[in-house]
Amino acid sequence: MTDSLITLESIAAHAPDRTVTVQDLAEPLGLNPSKVRLFTTMQGLKELRQDPEVDLFQLVLPAARQIVDALPSKDRVKYLLYGHATQQVAPHGILPAQVLREELGLDKAIAFAVTQQNCATGMAAIDIAGELLRSDGDPDARALVVTGEKSFTPGVQLVPDTALMGEASAACLVAVDGPGDPVLSYVTRTLGAYANGVRLGKEKAAELGQIYPDLFADVMRKAVADAGLTLDDIELLIPHNVNMMSWRQTIKAMGFPRERTYLDNIPRFSHCFASDVLINYDTLKADGRLVPGGHYLMASVGVGTTFAAMVFTHRGT
Repeated sequence: MTDSLITLESIAAHAPDRTVTVQDLAEPLGLNPSKVRLFTTMQGLKELRQDPEVDLFQLVLPAARQIVDALPSKDRVKYLLYGHATQQVAPHGILPAQVLREELGLDKAIAFAVTQQNCATGMAAIDIAGELLRSDGDPDARALVVTGEKSFTPGVQLVPDTALMGEASAACLVAVDGPGDPVLSYVTRTLGAYANGVRLGKEKAAELGQIYPDLFADVMRKAVADAGLTLDDIELLIPHNVNMMSWRQTIKAMGFPRERTYLDNIPRFSHCFASDVLINYDTLKADGRLVPGGHYLMASVGVGTTFAAMVFTHRGT
């Protein structure tokens, strides 16, 4: 761990007002009654946000604007990183990171996209932002990480037997040694043998299912240890919203209590690509459940397969 810590200065989230249920999606996604029961009973999904009338930028910009509009000067934002799980999120010729830069009025920011780690990309973007700011050495500089994407086809919206993808966005202002929540550790591990993701054959998918809980638990344990903490020091595990069954298996493998794992947003939002952990942070903060001085563990997995975990301390406001 370096002397200079990445800090999460502010986090915001946004979701469309329109809500659909798992049953609403049965016909468009080709889910038979047994698959609907799988998602609702076993996976713990209930509803998600989805609005075909809202385009990508209408979805992504509100959370980012909430943060940018609160800045004393937009010129402080030196980098804009758009982290997305789906590799192609806009028509050919449109560069979403550049559009976001222009719409937000961040004229002096360097804007680029981060992807390839799928739903673990949001935390990867935070880590990259921090490393860029460290290398610059400007204590006043900030980086804006933005996440959010549309579930624009059935192939994108459905991860067979695992997840239904909702629509929401988030934004995080990153600093180095700033006044926000210091990041104590970040650990990631990619298993290239499972790079085919949703196109894994049955045998390979079953193999991954067997080792997934233990591997994910190991990554989270390492993040906690690298932060100089133990699992007993963690106030809450803030996970991605893939499904209930996966998290029940994973926290059992890790030996972490269910009551300190935040799963409340799974039935409310379902899995929102790379935005989940930031959405959950925003909800927890709004509900007054982030304790000043408390240590928290954020964790996500990207199809392909990338495990990621990040430990931070909440300073409060």
